[in-house]
Amino acid sequence: MTRRVSACTLGCKVNQYDTEAMLEAFEREGYESVAFPADADVYIINTCTVTGTGDQKSRKLLRRIAREHPNSAIVAAGCLAQRDAEALLQMENVRLVIGVQRRAQVVFLLEQALLEGGKINAVSPLPGAGFEHLFVSRHEGKTRATMKIQEGCDRYCAYCIIPSVRGPVRSMPLADVAKEAKRLAESGYREIVVTGIHLGSYGRGTDARLMDAIQAVHDAPGVMRVRLGSLEPMTVTEEFARRLSQMPGLMRQFHLSLQSGSQSVLERMRRRYTPEEYMAALLRLRDVMPDCAVTTDVIAGFPGETEEEFQETCAFLQKAELARIHAFPYSRRSGTLADKMPDQVCESVKKQRTAKILEIGNKLECAFVQKMIGTQCSVLFEEKVGDNLSEGYSGQYVRVRANGRPGEICNVQILRTEGALALGEVIDQEVK
Repeated sequence: MTRRVSACTLGCKVNQYDTEAMLEAFEREGYESVAFPADADVYIINTCTVTGTGDQKSRKLLRRIAREHPNSAIVAAGCLAQRDAEALLQMENVRLVIGVQRRAQVVFLLEQALLEGGKINAVSPLPGAGFEHLFVSRHEGKTRATMKIQEGCDRYCAYCIIPSVRGPVRSMPLADVAKEAKRLAESGYREIVVTGIHLGSYGRGTDARLMDAIQAVHDAPGVMRVRLGSLEPMTVTEEFARRLSQMPGLMRQFHLSLQSGSQSVLERMRRRYTPEEYMAALLRLRDVMPDCAVTTDVIAGFPGETEEEFQETCAFLQKAELARIHAFPYSRRSGTLADKMPDQVCESVKKQRTAKILEIGNKLECAFVQKMIGTQCSVLFEEKVGDNLSEGYSGQYVRVRANGRPGEICNVQILRTEGALALGEVIDQEVK
């Protein structure tokens, strides 16, 4: 009887990539992959620890699977597993804890634990870790593929636990970047999302730099669309923006991390730029790509954040006219500088400030989408939503509904909007 494996991912796109790689490792060993949380012999829970909520959700999910599937084996993987391996190993039915390395060995390690009738803590020390090249052949919707080219971070922002659980900066060799992009294109993916834990650090310690990797993906045979993951503002020099603008297949949407629009808060966060430098990076992109969308993320209620500092952030967001804003309440993380800072903001104020930023973001996003009325854009359709209608994303990562079919890239005339959704009509099919 074929053994079955199922997986659930908490957290970021990098985690999603890692989960898919582990699922495929099981499939290569004869397991059948089933949609979560269908009955399975093995469950992979890829955990998150970037916030307290991530911790809670991860532990809750592990307990739920153990309760609902008492005869199944659980693999606890990811950032929380890296951070708190022994505690997770004591949980019911958790047979393997694997962290953020050795994921290519997940099947061997689990089957070893089952054969021995015990549990294995396979979490490895992070110092000196190399780049683990995981193999992923399928991705979301069969249209867009995530390609992880970088792992780890050494920024140590005051609020962030990620350097402690993801380890040092390491990168996929440049030659492998080109090969992987070519392989994904040959597999039929129309868009490649280039991502990493701290993308701007790509190539640290080598002769390669992030722009080299982007160019390699863009120029790989068969690659049609390239999208970038999150960037730091200081990565966006004039030369960097200019070279991006010369790549016709590069999608004109850039996620520039902000976190706060207040200089004093940024300093306490140990972010390495000022609001003015952030705005300069944004304007460099817009100068060479006037139609580009710039999106961001913001932390509300960082320790010591006054009402005046919060209003500085709100004003900055309005001035920047961003296309989309992700906002999160500050979450205390043991082991970070911010956890020990005085003047912790109360939960109710953090919640109110987060809601206000999301309100600003929603208005800005709707305004950005509304400006598209009467224009044409290239859309990669991903899913059917009705008779002769599908939805997908434009280069600016605006969701578009029109009379296309999943997998097609078409030119669409935008006719009207419904909030942040653009509705249009296919003008011509760009690619078969």
